[in-house]
Amino acid sequence: MKLDAEFNILSRAILSLKTPEECEKFLTDLMTAREISSMAQRITVAELLRDKKTFSEIEEVTGMSSATIARINRCLQYGADGYSLVLDRMEE
Repeated sequence: MKLDAEFNILSRAILSLKTPEECEKFLTDLMTAREISSMAQRITVAELLRDKKTFSEIEEVTGMSSATIARINRCLQYGADGYSLVLDRMEE
């Protein structure tokens, strides 16, 4: 199966979820606890960066490395706007 086809299946699976409880069940089956935690931390970092928090403040709150924070910051500035899209919708 091509990566594009696999990505399409994953995207459709995510879009089929209707509640936070369904999302929790799916993510728990799909990923390890560490992977889920890492993804949640990345969203938190993106939110803190948008709130103009410093790297030091973000490191203290999340425990993420400055390298990871910098990568997320680059995504916010130059990426595909995925973080911004999600964060904007979460604010609605």
